Amino acid sequence: MGKINTELTYLGIEFGSTRIKAVLIDDSFSVLASGAYGWENRLENGYWTYSLNDIVKGLQGAYADLAADVKEKFGEPLTTVGAIGISAMMHGYMPFCSAGELLVPFRTWRNSTTGKSAEKLTKLFDFKIPQRWSIAHLYQAMLDREHHVTELGHITTLAVYVHYMLTGVRAAGMGEASGMFPLDSSGQYDPQMLDKFDKEVKAAGYSWDIRAVLPAVNSAGEHCGSLTENGARLLDPSGSLKPGIPFCPPEGDAGTGMTATNSVLPRTGNVSAGTSIFSMLVLERELKGIYDDIDVLVTPDGRPVAMVHCNNCCSELDAWVKLFGEFAALTGKKMSAGELYELLYRNAMSGDTDCGGVLAYNFLSGEPTLNMEEGRPMYFRKPDSRFNLANFFRAELYSAFALLKMGMDIIFKQGVPADRFTGHGGLFKVKGAAQQLLADALNAPVAVTETAGEGGAWGMALLAAYMRLGAGEDLAEWLEKRVFADVESSVALPDTAGAEGFSRFMSDYRHGLTAQFAAADRD
Repeated sequence: MGKINTELTYLGIEFGSTRIKAVLIDDSFSVLASGAYGWENRLENGYWTYSLNDIVKGLQGAYADLAADVKEKFGEPLTTVGAIGISAMMHGYMPFCSAGELLVPFRTWRNSTTGKSAEKLTKLFDFKIPQRWSIAHLYQAMLDREHHVTELGHITTLAVYVHYMLTGVRAAGMGEASGMFPLDSSGQYDPQMLDKFDKEVKAAGYSWDIRAVLPAVNSAGEHCGSLTENGARLLDPSGSLKPGIPFCPPEGDAGTGMTATNSVLPRTGNVSAGTSIFSMLVLERELKGIYDDIDVLVTPDGRPVAMVHCNNCCSELDAWVKLFGEFAALTGKKMSAGELYELLYRNAMSGDTDCGGVLAYNFLSGEPTLNMEEGRPMYFRKPDSRFNLANFFRAELYSAFALLKMGMDIIFKQGVPADRFTGHGGLFKVKGAAQQLLADALNAPVAVTETAGEGGAWGMALLAAYMRLGAGEDLAEWLEKRVFADVESSVALPDTAGAEGFSRFMSDYRHGLTAQFAAADRD
């Protein structure tokens, strides 16, 4: 490849649950280079967490991998880019004192320890507050009288924290901020809810103000700081990267998912499937009422979104694929991960549409929508089930969508229209498999674009590019006309037999949840 004009490139870095990915795109939005770093959360003292050292090592590792890719392809070190954006798994809780020291280890979205606070805040605000939101974690710490709350200076999410380390600016994009504390129609934290929460703060005897604790809110397209000298050395210890690069507002993986799938217009939605699974459907108007399974967030530019979020998706599937890989190796026919997924998923498509009486539950962690604090992966079947490999793996695939289906049914029953969903994430890499099953489950068209595999880091790079190239255009219009105009996609339409089979599976699935609760309660 030839030389590149790095001033016309845009870098997105996203911290996923198991992988940190960096993507560099050009001004035609094509990927020029990428890098990745694998990491894993740990359960420590009852909380799922990553250490600050993990975060820094992961950031540097993903960037170094990207920089090496640039050097190999273009023969020159990466010294600058046109703009940078930081994204991460949404929600969670990182409390700092006024001196900038982390008061307790990062509590991720995966924790389901805030049931009491989420319930109380939902009643206080008359607005659904999920367990994983930052304000729920903070309020639970207040209810539990955790000592660190007395020293509180500010709270951040992971994306906001990394953005701050690199720029010195403590701010969140609108989508990310809406997963910390509810926003109003102006795109700022709801002032009435802030007042209500501050009364709780003062009643508990704390001196800080919630307005000072939360990060500032910025819309997509706004300038949100620049790479500092210290930030440049942190990101690139080799010293090649120069400071001064502008940053767009940091966003959560929900916002980057919407961007990467061109799902920012009303009546469009996306489904992100990885360690967790969530759907986002952009609304024409706000939902009426409060629903346990539905969260209300906003797009990166402030449109209302109905979200169904489930903690568990692909991890149990991945474990079974690995198990069959071990079996293949024992037979002397070692297969790559890609070959295993292709073979097992394709075979699953030949199974019975209702999985032949085979059931699977993929709960490795708790599920707040079910008020289940801990999970137990399990499968069982009826005595007269048609138990074969295709039905077993089809049941595992169905289980990845089952809770999502339950939440989406609530939205659809409110008469909310959906023209299309776009799937992205690892679950959709085998073409036409999970995509078709999701279309059957939602009884709606599901598209997968040729860029779907690039994921949220590519979406974050697009938001960085939008800041420089958007020129005042509406984000949805800019994506439609500038980015996705020539992007090819495949669309799976719901199959009648498949939809009916999924419905029968769901009937058994709901009944079988009793066993899941019993298994989780035994300890």
